[in-house]
Amino acid sequence: YTLPEMPYAYDALEPHIDAQTMEIHHSKHHQKYTDGMNGALEKLSPELQGKDIEEILSNIKQVPDDVKGAINFNGGGYDNHKLFWNSMKQNGGGEPTGAISDAINDSFGSFAEFKELFSSKTAPIQGSGWGWLVYNPNSGKVEYKAMSNQTSPRTEGLVPLLGLDVWEHAYYLKYQNKRPDYIAAWWNVINWDEVNDRFSRSEERRVGKECRSRWS
Repeated sequence: YTLPEMPYAYDALEPHIDAQTMEIHHSKHHQKYTDGMNGALEKLSPELQGKDIEEILSNIKQVPDDVKGAINFNGGGYDNHKLFWNSMKQNGGGEPTGAISDAINDSFGSFAEFKELFSSKTAPIQGSGWGWLVYNPNSGKVEYKAMSNQTSPRTEGLVPLLGLDVWEHAYYLKYQNKRPDYIAAWWNVINWDEVNDRFSRSEERRVGKECRSRWS
């Protein structure tokens, strides 16, 4: 694995997320997870090494116990951050439209209610972790999920659609201990087009799987 390039300049999300934080977060922290994942991969069988990160995390139980923790942490960190950068953009924010908007309204009542729930549940996460909007293939609905450290929702059979990193390294230079202020600012940079694409692909996979199941 190699460190993914940022889809925008480090200062593109100013003033909501500062350039120095973005640079350190990407070039130091994400690089560390990338390096850690590569080190952990060396201990896996060639069969597992050949799978992509989504498949490895989605089948974490197949990973040997002696390396499972490293894959969970570093692989989760690698994938989570890759999703995180692409979930934001310059002049983002606002309310979602299209299929993801309908799914949010169906699960949470309205976007305003979802935003309040997401913010209120993500702010008090103890220690380090992420708040997620996820897609549940079993129900075909979107849900909120809090995950500790770098554990991916994929390890619980869920598809991550939109995640907020609330490790201190994601916000402390600008917001210090004011995590709720960071969360409030983050809503202004969300790339809803990307989130909508992830949701639509997840729905297509579920429908395709159901069709194959009926015809088999």
